[in-house]
Amino acid sequence: MKTSLRPALLLLFTAFTTCCTGVAAAQHLDVGAKPISGAEMILDGSRQMLDEKWTYWEGPRFGSALPIKWKIVNDPVDKGPVVQTDDPAAAGGKYGAADIVTKKAYRDFRLHIEFAVMNTNGNSGVYLQNRYEIQVCDGDKTSHGMGAVINETASPYHLYTGLGKWNAYDINFRAARFRDGKLTEQARVSMYFNGTKVHTNVPIAQVWGGPNSGIDGGNDGGKGITDVPGGLKLQCEGHDVRYRNAWIKELDLKDASTDF
Repeated sequence: MKTSLRPALLLLFTAFTTCCTGVAAAQHLDVGAKPISGAEMILDGSRQMLDEKWTYWEGPRFGSALPIKWKIVNDPVDKGPVVQTDDPAAAGGKYGAADIVTKKAYRDFRLHIEFAVMNTNGNSGVYLQNRYEIQVCDGDKTSHGMGAVINETASPYHLYTGLGKWNAYDINFRAARFRDGKLTEQARVSMYFNGTKVHTNVPIAQVWGGPNSGIDGGNDGGKGITDVPGGLKLQCEGHDVRYRNAWIKELDLKDASTDF
């Protein structure tokens, strides 16, 4: 009896271990995820962290002034403070006028960030290296829409939770590579949206939106990527979008793979 039970017990133990490992992994890939080992919290909803780790991106359309005018407001769902993309300079959808960017610049990284769109057609954006936009836009299901690597992938809109609810992007990003000053490998990104994988090692061809959208946007129609790191940028377009629980871990991805 003991001998015959061993294979069954081994299978049961393997299934249990796999299940627990999957649960542990999922805890880092959805709303409310806590920072992984080695990650730095960059946005906790407090004014102190906002001023300490962020500043305005002073691009060609910049129209605001420090200190950052974005507001600290109550979480619309849970307890605690969150950051609201509210700046008069961006009224009417004038992106680039009051976008904020981390003071620290990054190359390869793992990012977790949560957002809630409060009004119909509310628009913002998460910019990797202040270059490549992961769209945040209620109502847009196109390649320019919610969760898309803007203009480069389809929108996984069906995973969006809707107005006034929290959503999470979990991103692995690898910066473009250069040799002798020339681009040899495009930037790549993989992403989970609310715990479901939606992008796997997607190459990013260019910076979209022109010079007002981020660094390198005005170079060769957005294709003139340069070999400099960039901060994480959040876009202000005069809409009520809230952010919280953003953390980032620097990586060094030797191979051209960003898969989790």
